[in-house]
Amino acid sequence: MKDRPRKRYPSDLSDEQWALLEPSLPAPVKAGAPRRTDLREVLDAIFYVLSTGCAWSALPHDFPPEGTVRDYFHRWRRDGTWERIHDALRRRVREAAGKGPEPSAGSIDSQTVKATRTAGSRGYDAGKKNQRDKRHILVDTIGLVLVVVVHAANIQDRDGAKLVLAEAMRKGPWTRMERIWADGGYAGKLIAWVGSLCRWVLEIVKRTDDVKGFKLLPRRWVVERTFSWLSNYRRLSKHYEYWDETGEAMIHLAMIHLMLRRLTKKRAIIALA
Repeated sequence: MKDRPRKRYPSDLSDEQWALLEPSLPAPVKAGAPRRTDLREVLDAIFYVLSTGCAWSALPHDFPPEGTVRDYFHRWRRDGTWERIHDALRRRVREAAGKGPEPSAGSIDSQTVKATRTAGSRGYDAGKKNQRDKRHILVDTIGLVLVVVVHAANIQDRDGAKLVLAEAMRKGPWTRMERIWADGGYAGKLIAWVGSLCRWVLEIVKRTDDVKGFKLLPRRWVVERTFSWLSNYRRLSKHYEYWDETGEAMIHLAMIHLMLRRLTKKRAIIALA
């Protein structure tokens, strides 16, 4: 690790992770003033907020100013930088795992989280009996996020799945995709809708009635594990964001952080061998 102007935080990028990420960041605008902000420090500040769950205004003073960090975060959210970096890293992680860059199958599910007073969209969850939001994700067979949509909790899973899969078709084409696994909440007319719009098979993995307690269900556990990965980032413990798009960007950033660690960890093991 090269010398840093401050003490290192656990969420900071390593030199190798920064080397992977830096070439993907937008270049400075040619017509503007020379860039004086250290983008590595900006990224470290964003990952600090994501990992610790602190407010932007509570960033430690050894990071760049809060306004600068937030400006870069939202600028790159609006122009699609976070999503583009996320998708590029996903392809690299898949290839490192011996798979093709694009998936042939996936799993879909939603996670309901409490919505704070700062959340822009909230819906009444009849089951939880309070205001909540849903994170709806489509993942590949190793749990990497393909599509994420954040929406109010009063939208049923079948309707939320249409938002996710419509977004998947916008991002496509997914030339190898053939099958999506889901739980019983997605059964019914959605199966025909998916076949008609996406030309994919929506396969429902059901829990048998005679089984009591926890049971690991085939295929469905993959997406549940992804939600578990996301829960390690305290900013995602609740839905704090005013814009749903900001919540989606936070999930992309969590996966970026996770995938960078996965890629560099494998290299470190090879280097030590």
